[in-house]
Amino acid sequence: MQQVKPKKALGQHFLTDLSIADRIASTLDDYRGLPVIEVGPGMGVLTRFLLDRGHDVRVVEIDSESVSYLKSEFPELEGRIIEKDFLTLDLNDIVPGDTRFCVIGNYPYNISSQIFFHVLDYKDRVICCSGMLQREVAERLAAGPGTKSRGILSVLLQAWYDIDYLFTVSEHVFNPPPKVKSGVIRMIRNEATDLGCDTAEFKKVVKTAFGQRRKTLRNSLRGILPAGAQLPQPDNDLWGKRPEQLSVEQFIALTNMISNKA
Repeated sequence: MQQVKPKKALGQHFLTDLSIADRIASTLDDYRGLPVIEVGPGMGVLTRFLLDRGHDVRVVEIDSESVSYLKSEFPELEGRIIEKDFLTLDLNDIVPGDTRFCVIGNYPYNISSQIFFHVLDYKDRVICCSGMLQREVAERLAAGPGTKSRGILSVLLQAWYDIDYLFTVSEHVFNPPPKVKSGVIRMIRNEATDLGCDTAEFKKVVKTAFGQRRKTLRNSLRGILPAGAQLPQPDNDLWGKRPEQLSVEQFIALTNMISNKA
C-alpha cells in the first residue's frame, strides 16, 4: 500500500491508533445527515470512520501526496477532495446553500488557532466543530473565566459555542511523534443570534485586553476610548480585573460601556 511521508513544514503527525480516530469521529454522531468538512485528512485514518458512520464527507488537503493517496484509497470521495489551503477557502462554496454543516479534523498544530478563527467566520452555518489539536491550545479554547490559559480565542469562540475538552491523547500514537500531547475538543453552536453589542467592537475590546493581559482592564482599554473620555465605574469594578477573569457576558458589558463613550 502506498504511504505518505509526513512533512514537517505542514505540521503533519499521522495518527496511528485507530481507536482514537474512532472516538474523534464519534463526536459527530449527533449530526448524522449533515455535511461534514474534514480538515487535513492526511492518509484518511479519521476519514474512514466518518464514512463508515454514514457522514456526507468533503475533505480539504493541501498536500499533493496525501491527495493522491486519498484518491487511490477512497474512490467514494471522488469530486469531494479539495486540494487547497483551508484558511483561504470560502466554506460556503464547499457546502452551498443554507444547510448547516460540521467541521472536524486532526488539525495541524502550526495553524490550529487560525483554523478556528476561520471557522468562527462561518458561525451561522457551522453547528459543530470538533477534533484534535495541541493540548495547550485545546485547553485554551475550553478555558473558563479565572484560568490562566484563557485567551482571545477562548472568549470569541465561547460567545457563540459551548466548548468541551473531551480527552487527552499521548504523543506516542503518532508518526512521527510530536513533542507535546494532544487534546480533543467539541464545540456546539449555542443559541446566540446577537451578542447585544457591536460584534466588531466586541472583538476589538477582547483583543486589546488580552494584548496587554498583565495589565488591569482600566489600563489596557484606556487607549481605545475617545480622547478625554473617562472610564465608567460599574459597581463590581470590572476595570480592576485582568482579562482572563472575565466571562463572555462581562466582556459584552464592557463593550457596551466603551461604545456608549464613543
